Amino acid sequence: MYGKLDNPVYHSLNEYHEKFCLNFGDTKFYNPEVASFGGAAEISTAEDITEYGKICDDFLIFGTRPDLGSLKINLSQLVCDQYVLENPIQSDLTEEIVELKEENHEELLAFVMKFYPYYFKARTPELGRYFGIFKEGKLAAVTGERMQMNDMTEVSAVITDIDYLGKGLAKQLVTFVSAKIFEDNKIPFLHVAESNTGAKMLYEKLGFMHRGKINLWGVKR
Repeated sequence: MYGKLDNPVYHSLNEYHEKFCLNFGDTKFYNPEVASFGGAAEISTAEDITEYGKICDDFLIFGTRPDLGSLKINLSQLVCDQYVLENPIQSDLTEEIVELKEENHEELLAFVMKFYPYYFKARTPELGRYFGIFKEGKLAAVTGERMQMNDMTEVSAVITDIDYLGKGLAKQLVTFVSAKIFEDNKIPFLHVAESNTGAKMLYEKLGFMHRGKINLWGVKR
C-alpha cells in the first residue's frame, strides 16, 4: 500500500484529488491556484514541464529527477524525509482546537504566508481540512491536510507562531489532525525537510515511522 508514497502527487491526482488535476504528457500537475506540484507515472519530460510552465513558472516535481533533455532551466533539489503513522497517537488534548472555515480563510492565508509563502496558495485550503489554536483572539498555530489519496492523507502546514514555540501546540494539532484522518479510515503521512531535525524528532516521538527519502525538484522558469 505504501508504494504509492514513492509518487504521492501522481497518485493523489489520480485518486482523491482528481478534480484538481491538469495532465501534461505523462505528468499530473495540481491546478497552480491550489498547489504548484507535479508528479509523473515514471519521469517528467521537458515537454511536460514546458507546457505546465506556461501557466506556472515556479513549481516542484516530486520523485524521479525530470528528464530535461536540451531544455535550459534552473533545477534545484530538496530532499525530504517521509513518515507514516500506523496507529493513533496516545496523547491528551488540552488545547481548544478549531476547524478553520471560510470565515477564517484570510487569516489562515496571512498566517501561513508569514512562514511558508512558497508552498501555500490562495486555494490550498480546498485540499482538505485545516485546524488552528487561537491565543488572545489570534491564530497561534495551524495544521491541516494537503495531498490525499483514497487511503492516505498528508498532514501538512504544521506551523506555530514564534511567540508560542515550545508550548506543545504542534504536538496537539498533529495528534488531532492524525486522529481525524484515522476516523476517515485513512493512513496519515507527512514530509519534512531532511535538515529539520527538530521536527523529525517530534514526529518520531509521536510514533511516525520513517519510510525513506523523497526528492523534490524545483523548477524555476
